[in-house]
Amino acid sequence: MKRKMRRFKQQVSDERCVEILKTAPCGVLALHGEDGYPYAVPLDFYYEKNRLYFHCAPEGHKLDAIRADSRASFCVMDEGFKRDGDWALNITSVIAFGKISELTDINEKTEKLRLLGNKYYPDPDEVENEIKRFIDRVCILEFSIEHMTGKLVHEK
Repeated sequence: MKRKMRRFKQQVSDERCVEILKTAPCGVLALHGEDGYPYAVPLDFYYEKNRLYFHCAPEGHKLDAIRADSRASFCVMDEGFKRDGDWALNITSVIAFGKISELTDINEKTEKLRLLGNKYYPDPDEVENEIKRFIDRVCILEFSIEHMTGKLVHEK
């Protein structure tokens, strides 16, 4: 799916999209859920080389949905800003479209979990301790971005 943005004058560059994906604290993953209902879940994530990485339990609604249909979208927003004299926020959002797969190689899982942990934890030693404790009970998901768009919107 590669639809052109209707309000193209608000579109931001791919470089700005990547910057937001590297710095946003969390986003919302949208999947095809059960019985035709959409399933959207907020997640921590890590961006690297046109891929997003998430961690989750090795079972549950999210994994059931992914195993049934690997297509997904992921949405993040920056913190926004206000222009002088204006009450409304200017927010840049990014929506990525792609497919998700589970990483199975233990070394790759460990590497991605380390990168994800170091984005959020202040202490790298604590990250290593958590990896040792939970690597066998965690699933690492890789979202391969096929297409993304970013848009700056003045929220009036």
